[in-house]
Amino acid sequence: MRLLFSERPGRHERHLLRRFENPLFPETVRELTQAQLTEAQRLDHEELVAYIGELRRLVGEAVSLGPHEQSDVILDLKERLDKAYETACRLADDQTPNKEAIRKLVDVIMRSVWKGAGNDTLAHQELQQEEAARQAHYELLENPLVADLLDPESLIAKDELLPVLLCAGESDFEAALTLFDAAQLEALLHQGEKLAHGDSGSKLSELGAARLHRLRTGLDSLQTG
Repeated sequence: MRLLFSERPGRHERHLLRRFENPLFPETVRELTQAQLTEAQRLDHEELVAYIGELRRLVGEAVSLGPHEQSDVILDLKERLDKAYETACRLADDQTPNKEAIRKLVDVIMRSVWKGAGNDTLAHQELQQEEAARQAHYELLENPLVADLLDPESLIAKDELLPVLLCAGESDFEAALTLFDAAQLEALLHQGEKLAHGDSGSKLSELGAARLHRLRTGLDSLQTG
């Protein structure tokens, strides 16, 4: 029976796809039925519907902000909009319009914050750094694997992280690599070495072996940098 995949899957379906016929995962989770796929798609749809309702409330709050709103209210709203952007990157379907709307609202809020900073040079420097960091974060979130790894309720279990990375696409892998510190990379390498020399070593493809080497060079860069 031909499985009916989504054109733009959400986080639940993406996780099933990462494990589907992946030899680095246990055999029990490599198989995929249409019933499992349909359930994942249902969960993704429920999350999308709930998100749209929450986003509408956030937009309503932003629109109702007064010209002399307290700074803590403004910053709290901006933080929730940033989290809404992160959530949008994990959802099914094309979230480009919602993400663009969030960017515009955050820009409006930041103009208000800049205005409140007046001529404070130090405040200006901090705001410039914050905006640069936010833009970099938004760009990184455009990678689905990064969005799923940063999810507070990530479906990628700790013991699944290495198989996911070893079989990820090139852009996914390189983007995800930026999330880990030296201790985390060292732990991943240790798992990788056990995998390569264990009973599952034959399942490690040339790509997987190359990825382990890339983890090593990434770790060396962090330790020497």
